[in-house]
Amino acid sequence: MKFADLGLSDELLRAVTESGYDTPTAIQAGAIPSVLMMRDMIGIAQTGTGKTASFVLPMIDILAHGRARARMPRSLILEPTRELAAQVAENFEKYGKYHKLSMALLIGGVQMGDQVKALEKGVDVLIATPGRLMDLFERGKILLTGCNLLVIDEADRMLDMGFIPDIENICTKLPANRQTLLFSATMPPPIKKLADKFLSNPKTIEVARPASRNENIEQFLVKTSERGKRDTLRGLIESEKVHTAIVFCNRKTTVRELAKVLQREGYKAGEIQGDMDQSSRTAELDRFKTGVINILVASDVAARGLDVKGVSHVFNFDAPWHPDDYVHRIGRTGRAGAQGRAFTLITPSDDEAIDNIQKLTGYKIPIHGTDKADAAPAKAEPREEREPRRERSERGGRGRAKPAAEPKRAEAPRAEAVADKPATKPARKADERKPAPARRQQDDDGPDDGWNGPMPDFLQFGFGS
Repeated sequence: MKFADLGLSDELLRAVTESGYDTPTAIQAGAIPSVLMMRDMIGIAQTGTGKTASFVLPMIDILAHGRARARMPRSLILEPTRELAAQVAENFEKYGKYHKLSMALLIGGVQMGDQVKALEKGVDVLIATPGRLMDLFERGKILLTGCNLLVIDEADRMLDMGFIPDIENICTKLPANRQTLLFSATMPPPIKKLADKFLSNPKTIEVARPASRNENIEQFLVKTSERGKRDTLRGLIESEKVHTAIVFCNRKTTVRELAKVLQREGYKAGEIQGDMDQSSRTAELDRFKTGVINILVASDVAARGLDVKGVSHVFNFDAPWHPDDYVHRIGRTGRAGAQGRAFTLITPSDDEAIDNIQKLTGYKIPIHGTDKADAAPAKAEPREEREPRRERSERGGRGRAKPAAEPKRAEAPRAEAVADKPATKPARKADERKPAPARRQQDDDGPDDGWNGPMPDFLQFGFGS
């Protein structure tokens, strides 16, 4: 099947072809005809399947007929984060260049005055995060009574971030006879309840079960120790002949430290994490996309919505705390039919997290063989791990201590100390790594939610010719 078989306009097909595509993905082939027929729809698809284009393309053709009015957007797309919202805006700009459609982006971190000016001119497409949209609505700056097409994207992430009450509130302010499209990687009960309440006889399109393995991505676990993680990562980068890679860490401090270490050792590495302002993050992403750097160390701010062609490898320097984050992290590679490889560095304290990931994906991730000396030792042999560390740490007076009999007298209590540690230390570590039960509630509050920079010109004045 080709895009020309889906019923899209000639102008739209021209833009798609110029973007380098001629064959739709499974979700695009299933969704586009249904959207063009003005049906409500539920799309269940993993990240990297071309989901965004499956609603952007038919929306452009639908909105080509009609006229926008001041403060009354004709369509609304809800996204959980600023970065995802900005990516959808880029898709509209790319595919809609031969249509005279206007667009506005309502996200946190951007001057509200500029957004209000764009709304007053009238917009065909409004892309928003729930928090900023509700803020402007309550100020009387926007009317939703003329919105006849609603897209709820990344619904499962909306649930994680606590946005479902806001979405329900927004849905009650839109016309009852609108067309509604809902996209999600999973369908937990709260999302099913939301769909039953606000969608009318929807067509469900499921192209890949969320618990299935992406056959384009080879996945591996790499056993190591906390102190040996950096050496293990370096060994993998060298042995894997990495072309372009993203390295994910759980903490922003780890991102900063690891990026600096890789840079000092001669790697073309950069970083992206929530403490960076948006202009710095955008510049770093541009350097990564253009090949100035080929290793990007990132926090989970980049796990969803980051679409960079040709990422050959993903390395989880830290095993993710949430199993769904694992799916989105490794989904940065193996995109659009390409092959990718994903490695997760694990220590004994990660056992529970890995079990949860394997239950979600329904796939037992194989152990990758490593010849690094820092691979995690067997628990039954604590003495071999302690003795090399004592030898490496001998300096000054310790190095001149009595060499033969002295270590033997001290060996028994040290062995006891080592034997005692597994009974308590892993439990404390697991507690420290356990995430908070609830995620951020406000898309404008957290530093890792995405867009913070000035609004690009095309988002203010529309696009097309």
